[in-house]
This record gives sequence, C-alpha cells and structure tokens, in this order.
Amino acid sequence: MSDWERSSTARVTVPARPRKLAKVPFVELADGRLQGVVSSGSDIERVYVSSVAAGTYAFACSTNNNRPCGGARGMFCNHIRALINEAVLQYGAERVARYLRVELADGDPSGPTIAHVMDNTRPAQGDTKAAAPVFSRFLRHLAYLELAPTTAPLPEMQWFPPTRAVA
Repeated sequence: MSDWERSSTARVTVPARPRKLAKVPFVELADGRLQGVVSSGSDIERVYVSSVAAGTYAFACSTNNNRPCGGARGMFCNHIRALINEAVLQYGAERVARYLRVELADGDPSGPTIAHVMDNTRPAQGDTKAAAPVFSRFLRHLAYLELAPTTAPLPEMQWFPPTRAVA
C-alpha cells in the first residue's frame, strides 16, 4: 500500500478495467446523474460536459463555454455515448446500469447496450445547469493531480475533521 493510500481517508474505487483518459478524462456517478467531461474530436481546445439523469435518462451536452452540442438533438450524441462507455470501463456495466436504473435483459451488459436501452425510451433533452459544477470539479481534479504526494495537510482541505494521527 502506498503512502497516499495509507494517509487518505477517502475510499478509492479501483477501476473495473484500465481506461485511456484522452477521450473522456473525467467521469463520475454523482448528483443522480452520470456526468463527465469529453474531449472534442475536432478541436483540441474544446471539451464537452455531458450528463444523463438516472431514471428519466434526460441528457445534456454542451461545451465548457455553455454552447450546445450540435449532435444532441433528440437523441444521445457521440459525446454521451463515449461517456457511457468510459463509465462502464471505470465502474463496471452492472454498477452503471444500477445507478442509472436501466433494466437490462439477461446477458453480458456493455456500454452500447446500456445506451441503446436508454435511447429507446426517447429521453428528453435536459438543461445544462449541471455543466458548470461538473467542469469545476474536473478542473479541481486536475489541480490535485499536479501536486506531489505528501501526508501533510492541504490548506484548502483543512476544514475536514482529522480522523487519525499520521505517523
């Protein structure tokens, strides 16, 4: 176990399978949605913030500048499909389907299967209110990745109560 794992109080979920971070650098199951950041295929400086709501499958996709995605018109765009596929790699198909409340037939669940079942319900296009907080968490995530490993407290996280002494 590494120093970081011994000193961390947050539970780290091991990915179901390794994944490449170039296309979908950030994916999470939070706030009743599958949400994350997806890189643009045409512009290296553009990313899309995509989300799918659990239960209703209402979807939203917009750029980090709140411009709507051109492909998300009445059905899932390629960014949302990529997000679902990467979530399956990160969390496993069963966990993603359970979180989104997708009823799958018996068999081997996969990202395309989950997307197909949700798309067949003709979900409504949701609002993009969640885009700003998701993108902000992504940027915060990137900032922490640049820090050197340490067991010393981080000043911006000192409001967390200490759980034990670090040796």
